[in-house]
Amino acid sequence: MPVEAVQHVRRMRGGAQAHLMRADDGHFYVVKFQNNPQHLRVLANELLATRLAESVGLPVPVTEIVEVREWLIKNTQELHVDQAGLSSQCKPGLQFGARYVCDPAEGQVFDYLPESMFAKVKNLAAFAGMLVVDKWLGNANGRQAVFWKKDNERKYTATFIDQGYCFNAGEWNFPDSSLRGVYARNFVYQGVRGWESFEPWLSRVESLGPAVIHEIAGTVPPVWNGNDWGDMERLVATIMERRSKVRELITAFRNSTRQPFPAWGQPAPKREMPLRLM
Repeated sequence: MPVEAVQHVRRMRGGAQAHLMRADDGHFYVVKFQNNPQHLRVLANELLATRLAESVGLPVPVTEIVEVREWLIKNTQELHVDQAGLSSQCKPGLQFGARYVCDPAEGQVFDYLPESMFAKVKNLAAFAGMLVVDKWLGNANGRQAVFWKKDNERKYTATFIDQGYCFNAGEWNFPDSSLRGVYARNFVYQGVRGWESFEPWLSRVESLGPAVIHEIAGTVPPVWNGNDWGDMERLVATIMERRSKVRELITAFRNSTRQPFPAWGQPAPKREMPLRLM
């Protein structure tokens, strides 16, 4: 069952012109509408790719199908889409919603942290895991992440958002490139020393059962794909085939001009044993 949007909070940045909205389950969602400027299939991509990433244990937002009724749109001036110099109302119906990573009243959310602050990110190793999924699913955009913590926490959590350009956005093809689907700053990969750094996520992707992929694909509302289940079946078949291609794609990135893994092949530093007082 979809949740229902009951309140508009604010417009979000980004090409999809998403909106932060509160739903009747009490949570806040970043909502992307069917008539967003990028493509209708972006909604299907978001739901499918985010839930696949969640299934292999990566930190991504909780996703929901969010119903936005016509009454709320007509009575909320901010719910419009701007494209090619024209403005039109957001389309009512079933939209994609990514739960906001932290209740705005309970903590802080940043889409950028300086390098000096990354020592305070408690799950930095997950960037290697998300690279696995981005290569697997053909993310044609740069990897996006937000960093958040509640007011009573000392360290930040990285959460990976914006999977709309997986499967090459609305094209649903895979023009692989070594520098696509990667985070813009190399230092998030500085701890990668070999294939073990991509575990457990790499093994989970390679062994993910077809039934799981089909089940997740079945949760996508048909309207987000123009009611063409044949296209979805072909996409699912390609996703399953690409499980065995991930190592090859990561190797291409490793050998690229970015040289992202400077510690590759080096042993992990030994942890110093604490001094014991006699």
